[in-house]
Amino acid sequence: MSANSPDSLANMDAAVQRLVQLYETLTQADIRLLGTCYAPDAHFKDPFNDVSGVPAITRIFEHMFASLQDPRFVVTQRLVQGQQAFLAWEFHFRLRRWRPDTAQCINGATLLTLDAQGRVSMHRDYWDTAEELYAKLPLLGTLMRWLRTAGSASGTTIDADRSPP
Repeated sequence: MSANSPDSLANMDAAVQRLVQLYETLTQADIRLLGTCYAPDAHFKDPFNDVSGVPAITRIFEHMFASLQDPRFVVTQRLVQGQQAFLAWEFHFRLRRWRPDTAQCINGATLLTLDAQGRVSMHRDYWDTAEELYAKLPLLGTLMRWLRTAGSASGTTIDADRSPP
């Protein structure tokens, strides 16, 4: 069966659907399921981590639950092509140490490469730390907004907490 046969494409679509289900319903108790969805030598990279292997990837998700309150992903779009998938998502959470009553949301995307068994062999998250995180912090946020305005061709920027008009 070739990588682009109808059966193979259906299997990849089903594998991506299982991953989306896992990400959207992930709880601290479910972290153990990552080993069934990720290849043993899978590579994971985001703005803060660059690791390989299921134990290291598991630690990232454990850290997420230890550091944040009520973390959850909402996949808003997905595209599957061959053995790759692209997921656009919202990550909702509250910080434990700063403004714990304030809901936060980061918008980002993930590029996944799946092996022949439909397990993740490469997971790469893309999101803008400056806009989505740093600009929302006291002091650092003021500096980040000033830098965005200074670097903008129009001299204005859209507030990180608002949608464009």
